Amino acid sequence: MSKIGFIGMGNMGYAMLKGSLNTFSKEDITFTDVNQEQCKKIMEETGVHYFSSNAECANNNKYIILAVKPQYYETVIKNIKYVITNEQIVISIAPGITIDELNIKLGTDKRIIRVMPNTPALLGMGMTGITYDKGLFSQEEIETVYQLLQSFSKVEYVEERLMSAVTCASGSSPAYVYMFIEALADSAVKYGLPRDKAYEFVAQTVKGAAEMVLVTKEHPAKLKDQVCSPGGTTIAGVAALEEYGFRNAIIKATDACYEKAEKIK
Repeated sequence: MSKIGFIGMGNMGYAMLKGSLNTFSKEDITFTDVNQEQCKKIMEETGVHYFSSNAECANNNKYIILAVKPQYYETVIKNIKYVITNEQIVISIAPGITIDELNIKLGTDKRIIRVMPNTPALLGMGMTGITYDKGLFSQEEIETVYQLLQSFSKVEYVEERLMSAVTCASGSSPAYVYMFIEALADSAVKYGLPRDKAYEFVAQTVKGAAEMVLVTKEHPAKLKDQVCSPGGTTIAGVAALEEYGFRNAIIKATDACYEKAEKIK
């Protein structure tokens, strides 16, 4: 029996699998996906073997990661429900689907962990929220789960009631950051900067600014103020962002994301 089995090789499942190879050997990992051509391609790339069915993957692993979109959970659960025992651990990445709901679908004696990773896991730079009933798992099991998640991301434990907020903060938000990078680069191209240079300047700036928040632990407002010279170019840009509702747009996006996550069943 291998140790870790991924069910689903979409963007998130693939990112997690690739990241896990930073810590675990390819012999410790298996996967499956409905697209068998995709499976063959990933096996050729990584050396990780795959199973042809969800049931086989679940039956042959201690840790089973459900890395499929929420709308496919019903199908996957039907495939694996009768092969999973309480010796195994199911790790769900689906937003909105609670541990209690999964227990009803899988059987009340199953042990389930919810996580919310994000796609920068592909580069080992992800952020993952995790929640679980601490009384159901051994110290060794939790250490293995953290080892898996830390192979591609930073990991923070949160109460389950906060998992939809985690989806807003890190699960979905890379898309907003990419939109910001694209828009800012477009604006620089408008004034003559070559597009490849614009993307490089903007993306590196976003990366550096984020690192400033993480390393200095300063409030983002203070770091912003340090860039805004009185009567200067930056404060003029900040004033325009405020005029056109930059903060409000982000909050509204978060509201929409949270509402959608809470409705998923």
